Amino acid sequence: MKPTDEQTAAADAFHAGEHLALQAGAGTGKTTTLALLACTTKRRGRYLAYNRAIAHDATARFPRTVQCKTTHALAYAAIGHRYTRRLNAPRRPAWQTGQALGLTKAIRIGERDLSQRALSNALLRTVTRFCHTADNQITRHHVPKLRGLEDTDLHRELAAHIVPIARKAWSDLQNPDDGAVRFEHDHYLKIWALTQPKLDADYLLLDEAQDTDPVVEQIFLNQRDHAQLVMVGDSAQAIYHWRGAKDVMTGFNGTHLTLSQSFRFGPDLAEEANRWLHLADAPIRLTGTPAVPTEIGPVTSPDAVLCRTNVGAMAHVMTHMAAGHQVALTGGGDSLYALAQAARDLKEGRRTHHPELTLFPSWGDLQDYAAHDPAGRDLQPLVNLVDTHGTDAILTAVARLVPEQAAHITTSTAHKAKGREWPCVLIADDFARPKQHQPGEPSDPATAPEPIDDAEARLAYVAVTRTRQRLDLGGLSWIHDTPGRAC
Repeated sequence: MKPTDEQTAAADAFHAGEHLALQAGAGTGKTTTLALLACTTKRRGRYLAYNRAIAHDATARFPRTVQCKTTHALAYAAIGHRYTRRLNAPRRPAWQTGQALGLTKAIRIGERDLSQRALSNALLRTVTRFCHTADNQITRHHVPKLRGLEDTDLHRELAAHIVPIARKAWSDLQNPDDGAVRFEHDHYLKIWALTQPKLDADYLLLDEAQDTDPVVEQIFLNQRDHAQLVMVGDSAQAIYHWRGAKDVMTGFNGTHLTLSQSFRFGPDLAEEANRWLHLADAPIRLTGTPAVPTEIGPVTSPDAVLCRTNVGAMAHVMTHMAAGHQVALTGGGDSLYALAQAARDLKEGRRTHHPELTLFPSWGDLQDYAAHDPAGRDLQPLVNLVDTHGTDAILTAVARLVPEQAAHITTSTAHKAKGREWPCVLIADDFARPKQHQPGEPSDPATAPEPIDDAEARLAYVAVTRTRQRLDLGGLSWIHDTPGRAC
């Protein structure tokens, strides 16, 4: 394939030795472009992949002068292999880990009782959050904010209990032979990052740069003095800020170029994507390929249904199973299974240590919180799902999920759909709408819409660009009734 003018400009900047940030929109051939750069130089490169599957695929596309690895693979080769014994250790409940580190009692903060199990979960989440940062030491801001304890003073009180023991846990993890804390892959990555490693390469290619953990950003940027840095990604697909990821592209010190010609879909879908790119204030607009006849309209038999939430995805799973379909759920049903088990515990009068529901003594308290507390609105779909179907039906449905290759239909959250594509896609109805466009509410077209959150616009952009042939906008179709929308 002849390179586009944009791909040629990227190659020219690369060969000039410039540090480069390449904004690559959905379906614009970012991996093809990176392979083009690598194939036209004899220098030694490293391609830092987002996950193992991407690294494996890239190995077949890049020349032998480029090593394609995840940062975890590099960290394992350097340090992680020393911890093999701990990595293969059996799982243990969080409460046992907390107990071994000195968390033995429940505490009360404000009006909330925190069990030893809840504290132990918060402890391990604190260590995990620290591992995703570029920080050198565990501090208060690594402690997660628990429901009902979001107030600054209450969170500070929680952190005073958690931080000393979290630091003890991190010290425990330095022992390669044995310890109280189950050793995870993120642990050796963080240990390696703290050594300020130097990667032996003439240039580095960082993929999916818009969702880079600060710990990986630190490793990458620290190579600037001896290696050419090239990052590629799509700032409009930065959808993991909520778990600590960071878009490292927009502030990158280097040449900024774009890939805007999408080969995945045609002009009609590019126009749809650009509406959301405008709302997200993204630094790119897409052009579709005329030879790709992508349509927008109703889809009765979708290959994939994309949802805003895990609970929304589960509702669609149950609906399609009831219709006799074999259904897959991208990423599997483990998180939903855990939520359903936690809900069953509450309904049967038992406390749960699930981090989302740990502060509720009963199902009735959760129902009341979801219905009446603004901070609990995101739990209302879970309450509705459980009250409608019951926990046993949900657990049964999770057990009946099939692999994608055996499924009639795949259900996914928009987050887990990133990087994927299907022929025909339906957008589910659990995406947020501007207030004046709620179903059944009057809407004055002359009134400016409620501002649409940037993060929601980016997620919608990811969702609408997953299709190759036909898209049913479904739960995002209200964008066409929104005054001031962009084309």
